[in-house]
Amino acid sequence: MKKIIILTICFIACYGSVKSQEVKLGKSSVDEVLKAMTIEEKVQLLIGTGMAGASGSSAVVGATQSLVPGAAGTTNLISRLGIPAIVLADGPAGLRISPKREGSSDTYYCTAFPVATLLAATWNCELTENVGLAMGNEVLEYGADVLLGPALNIHRNPLCGRNFEYYSEDPLLSGKTAAAIIRGIQKNGVGTSIKHFAANNQESNRMANDARMTERALREIYLKGFEIAVKESNPWTVMSSYNFINGVYASESRELLTTILHDEWGFKGTVMTDWFGGRNAAAQVYAGNDLLMPGRPDQYNAILQAVNDGKLSIQDVDINVKRILNLILESPRFKNYKYSNKPDLKAHAQITRQSAAEGIILLKNTATLPITSKTKKIATFGITSYDFISGGTGSGDVNEAYTISLGEGLVNAGYQINEELKSLYLKYINEENEKNKPDPNNPFAAFMPKIRAGEFVPEADILNKTAKETDVALITIGRTSGEFMDRKLDNDFNLSDNEQKLIQEVSKVFHAAGKKVVVILNIGGVIETASWKQYPDAIVLAWQAGQEGGNSVADILSGKINPSGKLPMTFPVNYTDNISSANFPQDYTPGPMNFGGNTNNAEKPKVRNIDFTYYEEDIFVGYRYFDSFNKDVSYPFGYGLSYTTFEYINPKINQNGNEYTISLTVKNTGKTTGKEVVQLYVAAPKNQNLTKPDKELKAFAKTKELKAGESQTIELSVKILDLASFDEDESAWVADAGEYQLLIASSSKDIKSTLSLAITNKVSEKTHNVMNPQEKINTIKK
Repeated sequence: MKKIIILTICFIACYGSVKSQEVKLGKSSVDEVLKAMTIEEKVQLLIGTGMAGASGSSAVVGATQSLVPGAAGTTNLISRLGIPAIVLADGPAGLRISPKREGSSDTYYCTAFPVATLLAATWNCELTENVGLAMGNEVLEYGADVLLGPALNIHRNPLCGRNFEYYSEDPLLSGKTAAAIIRGIQKNGVGTSIKHFAANNQESNRMANDARMTERALREIYLKGFEIAVKESNPWTVMSSYNFINGVYASESRELLTTILHDEWGFKGTVMTDWFGGRNAAAQVYAGNDLLMPGRPDQYNAILQAVNDGKLSIQDVDINVKRILNLILESPRFKNYKYSNKPDLKAHAQITRQSAAEGIILLKNTATLPITSKTKKIATFGITSYDFISGGTGSGDVNEAYTISLGEGLVNAGYQINEELKSLYLKYINEENEKNKPDPNNPFAAFMPKIRAGEFVPEADILNKTAKETDVALITIGRTSGEFMDRKLDNDFNLSDNEQKLIQEVSKVFHAAGKKVVVILNIGGVIETASWKQYPDAIVLAWQAGQEGGNSVADILSGKINPSGKLPMTFPVNYTDNISSANFPQDYTPGPMNFGGNTNNAEKPKVRNIDFTYYEEDIFVGYRYFDSFNKDVSYPFGYGLSYTTFEYINPKINQNGNEYTISLTVKNTGKTTGKEVVQLYVAAPKNQNLTKPDKELKAFAKTKELKAGESQTIELSVKILDLASFDEDESAWVADAGEYQLLIASSSKDIKSTLSLAITNKVSEKTHNVMNPQEKINTIKK
């Protein structure tokens, strides 16, 4: 009997062990896998595998780190349960991986697509989705699983170093554009990570800055774009930001990551930190920050200790682990996709060329563009004409195979550029580049903005000779920026003395010869234009148009493509006209990155408001401020010229329950084929409980390509709650009763027609109260 009992116990133990070993992700349910995991394995899955060269980080060795060289990070492999490592890779303008690999003669270049500001300037969600489709294909074919983008923080201030990665000063345009590119990317069966959630609106002291604002500003301006993207495109992941919001680290805020993101918006995916974001690993897990990237041993130890001490419940750990398991289940790597390492880069180059051209904006044109077929000889001034900027720097950069310069694009289009001038500029650029080589001992040099040569102004005799030999002058002004630091006011937002001199002297000499001058702006964000825009005959805002930028600009200049881009932000007259200029840090000098998780520097830089930024402007960001307070601007939000003209005909409104449809006909009344962007703004009734902006963008649409004389009916939809503002006292979105004005426009300053919409009864939608009374005290109210 004794032997039977012993044999039975042995059989049960052995059988149970065999059954446990048979639990595999995919073959077993997520709950079964979760139950089979040890606490150590669970915690291991909550952190990434580390990052090379980072203090306190896991060593970058082993199979997971070599999956896709140059990718930003990987999750941990748990082979006994069939849980593979998945690959996370930058970034917003295209996949960022190493273009060359040791021991291989093959190359792994990716397409540098247009920067986010340009894509937003297309106001074309269908086009943006197609860009995402191409971008996601490269993610898939190069073996990555999640692309760390798009980024959709608000352009609160023009000096933010990463504005080129972000779409707009407006949350609706930001959210709709982001949702479109997410849909395109994820159609490939790979994931996205929308970032940086939330209120990451400056690079200065980004890992310790506290963004202090009212809950209304947070919800209406800084969260609304994320809400639209989550609800309309279901991104696989969300990346939490470095900064505090009203005293709480974003990555440690349960109110932000669980209450708002999951409970209110219905987000089903995974939340990950930005790389090395936050301080308290256990607090991040409790907040709903599922995956801590890139991962450090101290985080593993802290989470395990917190569970063992009872300070962090295993239930909270399980929730996060389950989300990561569901993410892995969807990944190409789990599905054993046989990636080729051979995406169709030629086809994607054509997509970037065409999409870039649609986002280029014609700011000024006095009978100058397009350049006629009779005009063949072109003088290209400015160092950027020969050193074109495809995109910004940092994690938003791409390792592309080439960048087409403006000069190359013009030659490809059949124009002749002045060779003597070209030789003069290339000699100067090469000499200056030798003086400004990046520090080979700085591991982050590749992420920092390139030190560019100062502008070169040719001598008077060269200018006069060139004016005689050529038909038209093009002057390119370039700007670059990126991660780790914000832009500067002098020689960045404002033109340098040499840039001003170049524009004025070239304009003077060429105009004296009866010839035209065009300025090309190869920039990622706003610069000052009011002081010099009277000198050239035309101004083309080319943005940072990706690797085919020179060809895209040439397509616009030649008239092959009619410009149809519209500004996704306001160009002010002066920097100080931006209300946020009063509290945006301008003198911050970044120190070395601290990867130990402790952002308390022994000696803090002496800079105004370095520990916090008061968002004193509240909801009055961008055109909401300029239009509400009648501030003159250089170019308004939504502005952009065309080579043709359009008429808006017969606008009308129809109601279907709580939704309104505004329809109108757009007619091309000019002689050139083109597209038009129709913008719908809403002006709220006066004397309401809450102060409202003069107008707010609520919908937009872009026509197809309309031939001369051709018309198209456009429909725009608005729901009653789209008109709502956030009432902090009620913790609700509230649309008060009254008469709303629907403004059909081609920019925030160019209203074509006005319709009225009467709401007879107040409509509201309750939310969770995520700010306690003490937090409210710490915010600034108008």
